Amino acid sequence: MTKPYDRILSIDFETYWDSKSYTLSKLTTEEYIRDDKFLAFGACIHEYGSAGATQWYRGDELHRVLSTYDWGRTAVLAHNAQFDVSILSWRYNVRPAFIFDTLSMARALRGVEVGNSLARLATDFSLPPKGTAVHSTDGLKAISQEVEKELADYCAHDVYLCEEIFKRLVVGYPTSELRLIDMTLKMYTEPVLLLDQEMLVKAIEEERTIREGLLQRLDIDEKHLASNPKFAELLHKLGVPPPMKTSKTTGKQTLALAKNDAHFQALLNGDNVDVKTLCEARLKVKSTTERTRAQRFLEIAQRGTLPVPLSYYGALSGRWTASKGSAINMQNLKRNSFLRKAIMAPEGYQLVVGDLSQIEPRVLAWLSDYEDMLDIFRSGADPYAAFGAQMFNIPGMTKDSHPDLRQSAKSALLGCGYGLGWASFAQQLLTGFLGAPPVRYSKDFAKLLGVNSEYAQAFAKWDGNEEKLMEIPHTCSTQDLVYHSLASKAIIDTYRRTAHPVVSFWSMCDHALHKSLVGGKEMVYKCVTFRKGEIELPNGMKLLYPDLRQIKDDKGKSQIVYGPHATKLYAGKITNNITQALARIVMTDGMLKVSKRYPVKGTVHDELIAVVPDAEVEDAKTWVLAQMTMEPRYMPGIPLNADGGAHRRYGLAKN
Repeated sequence: MTKPYDRILSIDFETYWDSKSYTLSKLTTEEYIRDDKFLAFGACIHEYGSAGATQWYRGDELHRVLSTYDWGRTAVLAHNAQFDVSILSWRYNVRPAFIFDTLSMARALRGVEVGNSLARLATDFSLPPKGTAVHSTDGLKAISQEVEKELADYCAHDVYLCEEIFKRLVVGYPTSELRLIDMTLKMYTEPVLLLDQEMLVKAIEEERTIREGLLQRLDIDEKHLASNPKFAELLHKLGVPPPMKTSKTTGKQTLALAKNDAHFQALLNGDNVDVKTLCEARLKVKSTTERTRAQRFLEIAQRGTLPVPLSYYGALSGRWTASKGSAINMQNLKRNSFLRKAIMAPEGYQLVVGDLSQIEPRVLAWLSDYEDMLDIFRSGADPYAAFGAQMFNIPGMTKDSHPDLRQSAKSALLGCGYGLGWASFAQQLLTGFLGAPPVRYSKDFAKLLGVNSEYAQAFAKWDGNEEKLMEIPHTCSTQDLVYHSLASKAIIDTYRRTAHPVVSFWSMCDHALHKSLVGGKEMVYKCVTFRKGEIELPNGMKLLYPDLRQIKDDKGKSQIVYGPHATKLYAGKITNNITQALARIVMTDGMLKVSKRYPVKGTVHDELIAVVPDAEVEDAKTWVLAQMTMEPRYMPGIPLNADGGAHRRYGLAKN
């Protein structure tokens, strides 16, 4: 990468705060910096790599000082740069050419479960400890010279620590990943997306009207629906026994009234209209996420454009997660929701969206040399119907001819490639597998899958199956649960017979787990390298499994775990981690290519959002998808595909 900067300035702000109402523990970064109470006491600035002293500048000097730099050729380095660079951008109209962030880098190199604060990093790298200001500035708008001197020294030491940590982290850090950190931070610090205030106000009011209408019709108030015991009483009054389940933590019986409980779903989707209405009302009251997010969107819109808060390398696989403390999770906006539609491009621009199609099954097929599946993807045919035709030996299967079997094949293709067991599969189907509506397989469907008396007898004889079956939360009869479980087991078995190369890949991962991750013998497989406690990826980053060790569970069975929470590691999980990590690299490669022409201002899972001038939209739609589906040099032969579209409103771009 040609450096887009000539110098790097390390910077750290010290700002006004008030423990009663105005702190980053009570406000989001966006709320804090855009608030009228915001005040910068000052900032320390140092040119990285120079012998000059770190300079403290008072708040009233900063506009003048910052105006002396050519920001088109100046980069910024900070720890938690989202905070400091947002201040530069929103308060001083300064947009650095490039952003370096030691917090993001540490998260990727050290893992998400260890502490990556400046204080923790200083300790771990044997640096002088982070300072502690003796005098508190809590609630002070004006500070004495003595306090300012102490604050300046404290701030300068933070800059020193940040630079020393950066020196240690940047060695060998992939340039492409540094560009992704910069891109992620600029989604937040240089926001351009607008929010439709009128749409948000209308949606909030409509939701309130519907919710209050339900409560009025039922002649109850919110507290009866929000409280489990009170809701159970309401069910009793309707002649319905409240559903129960065994708590996984206490082992005792408890009310099964959570949204994803199979028992609650059965009531919600049952034939009793009064009970359905009651459950719908409970969801309206309990499901505050969308309501709260709509209100937060509205408040942000009243302050300005939408900063997109994402944590680079928030997950083990390198995937983004919602930025901690942001209060809006941009990674789980429901498709076709009014929240997506309320997000808009600036006037004169549209949002061009590109979404990788079935990227994880494609990566897994490539990893496992599953040529039949790769050929299906290469053909461009409906992959779920084509895979279903193979699974169930029904040539020419289509979505219309066999919708139930196609849906079963889709569930298997998307969810069973990581060693999913029949019991987990059966349970997830009852509550809605991968976002699909809840499903309970019938006796007739089980027969369609080839389940006969011999299969059922073998299932019953298998040690542990009966115990697993009865642990599945259910509201149907035991006999109906058996048919559902037999059908689920048949799908898992059929998947594993059909996708036998994937099963072989699991065996390879199990071998690598014991010989390399635990045993320490280096092993290369295609584009990944297994070593003790880690798997190196083709972009130079690593999947980390710290403190990998062998323990025995409560039944005396040996298992391998890692990390402070003793997270279990097994072949299916390794398969999942590698597949997700490689899918993420394919996605980010596309984002980096697109960003050379158009700013990428958001990403949701396998989807990117680029901001494109109206006049270029038609060409851009094709060009963006072409960038996303270029064959990666590290995955030769993988057939990639993507779909997308464009619209001024994000929620309408793919319609």
